[in-house]
Amino acid sequence: MDTILNRYESSGKGAKYRSVVGAIRSALEDGALRVEERLPPVRELAWALGITPGTVARAYTVLTDEGVLRAEVGRGTFVASPADPETPPDILWQQHTAPEETDLVSLFSAKLPDMGQVAMIRDGLRRLADRPAADLLNYPSRAGFASARRAVVRWLEDTPLGPLDQEDIVLSHGGQNGISLVMQAVLRGRRPVVLLEELNYVGFRRAAELLRADVVGVPMDAFGIIPEALEDLVRRHEAQLLCTSPEMHNPTGLFTPLERRQAIAEVARRTGLQVLEDDCYRVGQARELSYRALLPGQSWYVSSISKTITPALRIGFAVAPQERRADLRRVAEHGFFGLARPLADLTEDILSRDETPKIMARVREELGRYIRAAVNVLGTHDLVWRADMPFLWLHLPSGWRAGAFCQAAEAQGVQVRAADEFALRDGFAPHAIRIGINAQVTLASFEAAMERLRRLLENPPEQIAV
Repeated sequence: MDTILNRYESSGKGAKYRSVVGAIRSALEDGALRVEERLPPVRELAWALGITPGTVARAYTVLTDEGVLRAEVGRGTFVASPADPETPPDILWQQHTAPEETDLVSLFSAKLPDMGQVAMIRDGLRRLADRPAADLLNYPSRAGFASARRAVVRWLEDTPLGPLDQEDIVLSHGGQNGISLVMQAVLRGRRPVVLLEELNYVGFRRAAELLRADVVGVPMDAFGIIPEALEDLVRRHEAQLLCTSPEMHNPTGLFTPLERRQAIAEVARRTGLQVLEDDCYRVGQARELSYRALLPGQSWYVSSISKTITPALRIGFAVAPQERRADLRRVAEHGFFGLARPLADLTEDILSRDETPKIMARVREELGRYIRAAVNVLGTHDLVWRADMPFLWLHLPSGWRAGAFCQAAEAQGVQVRAADEFALRDGFAPHAIRIGINAQVTLASFEAAMERLRRLLENPPEQIAV
């Protein structure tokens, strides 16, 4: 460590991470650092230099991208051997994107850390160049996507969906497109009615509005949708579809237990209501049977890789009841012929790799570090959290309204979402906020943002309006 410390102290002024880069280069040039030598851990070097861990991580990333250093998750950062042009790079656990150190922290939505998926995706894109030329010359086909759909079946094997065949699946452009596809397959008539939880993912409403459907909110309690209220609204409005997120409700984080799901499924069975389950926010193991398992002839399922691997590729999938899969397939084929063939091939590649579950586990583990940091700072307040939930739900203390709190937080460099963004236009919204876990900023930057939120929570405004 002294090797880098002495050179850092003698470096000139400028960006601190550049000074760290220069110190390491100097040590390499004069032989003080040798090939395969392990560099100090980020936090230890940061403490010794009197700078933030994010600054050291950024310096290491610059040199890793240049091939000067080699990062191995779980082992550390090493001086790389001279590159052999005939040997492909080891991409399995290489982190390409270090968290950013910043005072401006967006917590509007979850942002995943790079735990090796960037390198994996880049390698997958390179592999696409070796696919048959015909795949790049012709329209996509249902048969051509069979391998990708089988990869999705394997990816979903731990999700209790009931009997599942690759023919039940349609690949979609992310979960939002999957929701739209299901609505197009289900809804009929001039002004169909869609039922939503009274606080809900705004994408449900947007998709319904595009199809000129009316939306109606269903009352909830601590376990989710209230079955008696649901049945009354189905019959009163002749509703065709219920949209719900029982495993990890967005935005409240609540979980609907099996007994409540069974009661809701029974209401749907009596009334003929179709159920769309959105499972996009779950990043851990499913805790209970899905509606597709409980109500196999009337339930549809949508998920994606956006909260577990990356949202950038817009890879999602919609799953139909087996007797309705032709309806779902027809909507996709008539709407856009199906996913682009290279994207379907990339889906197959990513979901079939042995390293993908390991990367997902690393993502969950890293998100967990940020979640624990948030709970350590905000845990004395009315906070809903789970170790595998990529956001927090916070009920504000007396004196704060959600809109005013969000404005005050943004003035402090922290962006959060107010509860009313998740309510219907004529619905009720509590004085609460959703805090997305942003693991693309350094843990120190994230913790500082949590501290700023805590100070606001403990100092509500005192003005009295007249």
